[in-house]
Amino acid sequence: MSEPTIFKRIIDGEIPAEIVYEDEQCLAFRDVNPQAPVHILVIPRKEIPSLAETDDEDQMLLGHLMIVIRRLAEEMGLKNGFRVVANSGVDGGQTVNHLHFHLLGQRNLDWPPG
Repeated sequence: MSEPTIFKRIIDGEIPAEIVYEDEQCLAFRDVNPQAPVHILVIPRKEIPSLAETDDEDQMLLGHLMIVIRRLAEEMGLKNGFRVVANSGVDGGQTVNHLHFHLLGQRNLDWPPG
């Protein structure tokens, strides 16, 4: 059996995090290495390794995560816009094998990204 990811350990309360939102399906917390003044990670409680490994049955969960992200953007006052990023796989820059979305805002986010 593989070791639990850092995100699973946060879900289980083994590692502290600055949680800004949680419900029965997901958890949102501030990134410890923020890339913008607002940098929130939104993760499902269900252990899904990456966006590429979601199933059709995850449709409702993925929609829920997007609504949570929109609500968080409103609460954080991101009126001028924000970016949502989901890295998937090694070439996509994913470093934690637990599906997660980055909510970034309160600065100009140039395109293309790094």
